[in-house]
Amino acid sequence: MAAAAATVALLALVGCRESAGVRPAGGSDAEPKQADGAADEADDRDHGGGVGGGQASMTYWAELNGNAASAKQRFRDVPFFQEWQRETGAKLTFIQPPSNQAKEAINVLLASGELPDMIEYEWANFPGGPEKAIKDGYILRLNDAIDRYAPNLKAYLRGHPDIDKQIRTADGSYYMFPFVQNDDRLRTYQGPILRKDWLDELGLGVPETIDDWHAVLTAFKERKGVEAPLTFLGVPNPLFGIEGGGFIGAYGIKKGFYLADGQVKYGPGEPGYKSFLTLFRDWYAEGLIDPNFAAVDSETQDVSMLTGRSGASIWNAGAGIGTWLPVLRKDDPSAELTAAPYPVLRRGDRPQFGQRAPAVGSSGGVAISSASPNVEQAARLLDYGYGPKGHMLFNFGIEGVSYEMKDGYPRYTDLILNNPDKLAPSQALAMYTRASYFGPFVQDVRYMEQYYAMPEQKYAIRLWGDTDAADHTLPATPKTEKENAELSAIMGDVAALTDEMSLKFILGIEPMDGFGAYVAQLKSLGIDRAIEIQQTAYDRYRQPVRGERPESG
Repeated sequence: MAAAAATVALLALVGCRESAGVRPAGGSDAEPKQADGAADEADDRDHGGGVGGGQASMTYWAELNGNAASAKQRFRDVPFFQEWQRETGAKLTFIQPPSNQAKEAINVLLASGELPDMIEYEWANFPGGPEKAIKDGYILRLNDAIDRYAPNLKAYLRGHPDIDKQIRTADGSYYMFPFVQNDDRLRTYQGPILRKDWLDELGLGVPETIDDWHAVLTAFKERKGVEAPLTFLGVPNPLFGIEGGGFIGAYGIKKGFYLADGQVKYGPGEPGYKSFLTLFRDWYAEGLIDPNFAAVDSETQDVSMLTGRSGASIWNAGAGIGTWLPVLRKDDPSAELTAAPYPVLRRGDRPQFGQRAPAVGSSGGVAISSASPNVEQAARLLDYGYGPKGHMLFNFGIEGVSYEMKDGYPRYTDLILNNPDKLAPSQALAMYTRASYFGPFVQDVRYMEQYYAMPEQKYAIRLWGDTDAADHTLPATPKTEKENAELSAIMGDVAALTDEMSLKFILGIEPMDGFGAYVAQLKSLGIDRAIEIQQTAYDRYRQPVRGERPESG
């Protein structure tokens, strides 16, 4: 059954080769869940004209975050979105695509020609890039709007030129109101997690090396009778859970583009990728990784860790440790979880790779459509999150309700940390803030200091952050429309081939001797040109700022 399920996933990958495009959003604290209805009418109360130009009635297209959707299915029922409208005077109608179908839904939306005022989407990954989305008439070039109607964002960018470079195209076009994680402490929140009580029971230490991990997973399998010792996300692609650097990083590469001494490389085309695939091929054959790994979504991963089907995973300090441990302890007070360092080959080596989010997130950026008759009102609404009051709302919610100021520090109330309706902190936060996922604002590190309240979480983020990932992370680099179009065309086929062949190698369908032919296929699809484009964009990014800044006209 397991091999059959994996094969079905492989066939689905092959079938999707021709339609590869924008990838689903990632990096949030939970996968979005489907909510009822396509459009969600806002509250009809008169909120005044806080966004300028009189009372603004506008439309806003976005997916509802999974933590919020698990408690309320519609935007209009979420207190944060009610308060955002009340404070700004906006009246919003939310258009909500089905969960995990943003790419398909936005293609339909753009083809319809009936665009909402605002669209929250992964614009950096739009086929052909954001400059093409501007030139095709879908979204607005925001330079003039930011200069005239967004004083808070304008001031922030003036004080943070490195962020400024990451939200413009190579042609100097601003295209979104961004989600920003400018504090390094906010950018690492994911890594290996294990059942510490099982390790203690078996007399095993926390694994550090690949060999340690093999011993631990084998013990879970043979001595605990665990069905899937290691589980990780296989959605939206079969190895999604290791893209932050788990296991693969031990071989000196990452699954995707990365930097090595200032040079851009593509990990799945490097020799180290063959070593990683060989490892996972062996572990799959030994029954050490989830037999259905190619189809594991966040809910499946939760169930595996909560039922004892799995004893190790790669997931978040919040949605992983913070969600799993309280549930495990309800049934077994002795249950424990612990973080493990990112694996290395030799004991004592420092991990080179680990999960590290970019300073400017691909998710959460909000564009204004070129068809909007409410450009000023939309820009002022979106600018609110970068000002003092908006910063507090987006990160902490409503004073006196979800937080209180104590000695100058915004402390979450029990409504968040000990919710009377039994909502997990991640769910309660998503009701009153956007701090635990993304949106048009700058994330505040004081959110994390409280959200990760358990000692296991605090330890985890310190441990996971102790890598050299910063040296290898490719920032959001500005590209021209032509570069983006060429890169998108190449990488659609390259990513599909990488996923297809990776699955074949791990499942044993393709012999490892075929790795050379696979690399040759990557080259025939243009991976060297894609690397060249990324290198050119990175070199441009490192140059002193000479591009266009927001200015009138």
